[in-house]
Amino acid sequence: MTATPSQPLPRLIATDLDGTLLCPGGGVSPRTAAALTAAERAGVQVVFVTGRPPRWMAQVSAHIGGHGVAICSNGGAVVDVRRGELLRTYPLAAADALTVVQLLRAELPGSAFAFEFPGGFAREDGYQLRMWGSDEPHAVAPAELLLADGQVQGLFKLLVKHPELDPDAFLGKAREVAGRYVEITRSSPFALLEISALGVTKASTLADWCHAEGIDRSEVVAFGDMPNDLEMLAWAGTAYAVANAHPEVLAAVAQHTVSNEQDGVAAVLERLLGLEPLDRQA
Repeated sequence: MTATPSQPLPRLIATDLDGTLLCPGGGVSPRTAAALTAAERAGVQVVFVTGRPPRWMAQVSAHIGGHGVAICSNGGAVVDVRRGELLRTYPLAAADALTVVQLLRAELPGSAFAFEFPGGFAREDGYQLRMWGSDEPHAVAPAELLLADGQVQGLFKLLVKHPELDPDAFLGKAREVAGRYVEITRSSPFALLEISALGVTKASTLADWCHAEGIDRSEVVAFGDMPNDLEMLAWAGTAYAVANAHPEVLAAVAQHTVSNEQDGVAAVLERLLGLEPLDRQA
């Protein structure tokens, strides 16, 4: 059943994935899939804007919409997911990465580093893997050697883990130490930092995409849950935090929806599109 939308439709939906659009297990629920399809059919672009690297996008490729494009690595890459093609990158210079590695290693002992780049993934031995792709072949060596050898050229993202620090304390201290050189954020429940080139955020790359598409920020509705979403949520004309979001995000964003577990993005899309929730449709 479809009703008339109560307000003009946005031209673009920008949504984070993990913790926002996706179920706790990482999948797309039937209700959310139906809402995404309905948005596309109504002429609303849906763009996934995620901290995930391009190599982790296959799981959501069926739901990516007609354009097939996602913004990955916190704005470091624009990817045609279906074709497996990098459309644009905003790389972190090796010299800046090396500076940050040296500063964080000196000021935050125990830090271990990893790299996401067009050729794949590389890490230090002390950087323990906890996510997908741990069985993929990759280089393992000290960060300084990987950078010096040019093995990680075109960096989408520098990753830093610490075995003991509180995640928010780790972020705050890293920004004090190296924030003038790079963008530093986080999206994981443990002490894992995500570092991009200075000025490169989800918001900056989304703004570039919208400019190319002739879409004004006032025509964008964005969804997120973690500190790496804050710039995007501030930039978009309308923003929602899911109920399970980080406290800083909940405090910064005026409009909230229910949690990802309760299909919070779908709930808003259904309202915008004038749709009945999937479980209530005849």
